[in-house]
This record gives sequence, structure tokens and C-alpha cells, in this order.
Amino acid sequence: MNPLVAIHSFGQSIWLDYIRRNILQNGELQRLLDEDGVRGVTSNPAIFEKAIAGSDDYADDVRRFAQEGLSAEEIYARLAVADVQAACDLLRPLYDHPENGGDGYVSLEVSPNLIHDTEGTVAEGLHFWKEVNRPNVMIKVPATRAGLPAIRQLIAAGVNVNVTLIFSVERYRLVAEAYLAGLEDRVRAGGSVQRLDSVASFFLSRIDVLLDPQLEQLAAASGVQGPLAESLVGQVAIASAKQAYTVYQELFAGPRWAALQAQGAQPQRLLWASTGNKNPKYDNLKYVEALIGPNTVNTIPVETLDLYRTGGQPGNRLADAVTVDVLGSLPQLGLDLEALTDQLEQEGEQKFTEPFGKLLAVLEQKRQEALAESPAASN
Repeated sequence: MNPLVAIHSFGQSIWLDYIRRNILQNGELQRLLDEDGVRGVTSNPAIFEKAIAGSDDYADDVRRFAQEGLSAEEIYARLAVADVQAACDLLRPLYDHPENGGDGYVSLEVSPNLIHDTEGTVAEGLHFWKEVNRPNVMIKVPATRAGLPAIRQLIAAGVNVNVTLIFSVERYRLVAEAYLAGLEDRVRAGGSVQRLDSVASFFLSRIDVLLDPQLEQLAAASGVQGPLAESLVGQVAIASAKQAYTVYQELFAGPRWAALQAQGAQPQRLLWASTGNKNPKYDNLKYVEALIGPNTVNTIPVETLDLYRTGGQPGNRLADAVTVDVLGSLPQLGLDLEALTDQLEQEGEQKFTEPFGKLLAVLEQKRQEALAESPAASN
């Protein structure tokens, strides 16, 4: 069996971390759904920047929207919404299946410029929700301090939410609490929580990219801390994910959850993100193989998807014990994981804001070119 398909037998869903118009039109996404068992699609500003600015797929639409008087940001929104609508339509049969398991979704992120703006995030989230007009769209909202109340408000409004940029267990706990509170708000207001879904995207490889050099430096230094530091190299991301899964199991159990479940609520699944390996020392499937387990999602870039198709060894490993108390050992080495994950959040913001700004600049240039060549401009 195709290893990508086999993963689903262990309770995990594979979503594709990529979107571009050509794969929606040439049958490539449909093939991934049919042959590889892909069960969802995620996007972000960096993905759209590569798709729109790095191809001619959108040239005609950009020209037409420019000549209609749309701004660069409005053009981006039209293009992104159209692609997400098309992807949602391809995934709709899966979403409509009575045993869809919370799959069949396509994610569209609010502007990274709103990352610290609660009201703006809610407003744009509601706008995108209405513009896409598909029940299987998820609005991506960052797990910043400003994002937490936005998550609660959007869930209360009946909007599916993919919470992004989670780097720490404690922030994940707050995200899950925001989801639960949003469900409770909706129930109190008389709304239905059936077919209202959310995922919490926990970012992995970037944690090790930041921590490993510091641990390696400590390991190379003389002293009793060296062996401990060495044992933690490459372990922090997976240990964090497994600890988050333990928190997930605690929060989505007990009387509070039972009351919501009785109303038809579904748990907010953990989604493993940033699962493409960035360190040549590690196995390229490190962040896929170690975290396969029930009621989870892994969103995988195309390159990692191709690697797993030919070399994956699926198995239920999420519950495997971590041999070292990784997270508890970091303070002994003088490493403040909370401060470091705050740094990762800031870097994550930059990784989305910069390509989004670059995309808007490219669209503005194309907009100006389209206006210059329009009949109105030549008269």
C-alpha cells in the first residue's frame, strides 16, 4: 500500500501544504486526493507569493482586476479566494462524506499585517468566510496574544478556524481553551456547533533549527552539562509535540468537553506543521514518522510528500515515550523555552509578512503595467 494512504489507518490525516492554480486545473490535486489519500489543503502568504509572483498562471486575472480599478491587496484577495474556492470544490466530496473525520478542508490565512490586531483579524476572517462561501474552508488565524480572542470570536460566529504559528505547549493550551470557550459562547447564543471544525497547527522543524545550535555549543563545552545537552539535540520539537498531544488528551475529555460533545462538537485536532526537514543531518521524514497517531493531522509540503510516498514507514509512534525529560532539562542548561518560542513567533511573523509585502509589490507593478496598456490609458 502507498505509505501516504496507509497513514490514515493509524488515525492521522495528511493535508497538502501547497496551493497553486495549475494543480487545481491540470488534475494534479485530484490525483493527490485519489492516489495518495491527501485529505486537506493548507496555504499561507508565502505559498501564495510563490504561486502568484512566481508564475504566469494569474496574469490574465491580474490584468483584468487592475483594469477594473482594484488595488494590489484587493487583487491578491480575489486570486486567493478563487483558488481556495476551486480547491474546496475538489475536496467537497470528502467533506460531505458521512465519515469524513474532520477532513476535506482548505485553509486561507488572514493578512499577516493583522497579526497583532484582534478586531482586524475577526473582520477579515468573517470577510473571507463569506467571500469563499464554502462550508469546507478554514480561516487561518495566528496564535498570537491578539489572535487568541479572535479565535474565540470566530468560532462563536460559526467559522472554521485553523490556528497557525504555535510553537509552545503553553500557547497551545491557550489556543485549545479559546476554541472551547468559542464553542461554549456559540451554544449559549443558541447556535449549532455541529460541523464546526478547527485544527491547532503546531510548528516543528523551526524549533530544532533554533535550539540545536545552542545545544551543540553547550555539548561542546567542558563540564557536566555537556552530555545532557548532547542528548537533547534534535529532540525538542518532537518532545514539545508529544507534550502538546498529552494536553490535547486532557482538555478534550472530562465533563466540560462531554457537555460540548453532547451538542455535536468535534475536538480541535492537533496539526503538525513545518514538517519539512531543514537540517541535512536528520532524516528527511523525521517530523512525519515520529508523530503519527490518532486524531491528528500532518500538513506536508510537496517535496516531503514525494519522499514519503517512496520511503515512508507508517506506524503509530505518537504515544512512544521520550527517553529523556527533554523539556524539563532545558532550564538546567539555562535555556528558557518560553522566551525562545516567543522569538520563533516573531520570526514566523516575519516569514509571512515579508513574502506578503513582496507579493503586493509585484502585484502593484503588474497593476501599473496593466493600467498603462489599457485602452483608457492610451486615449
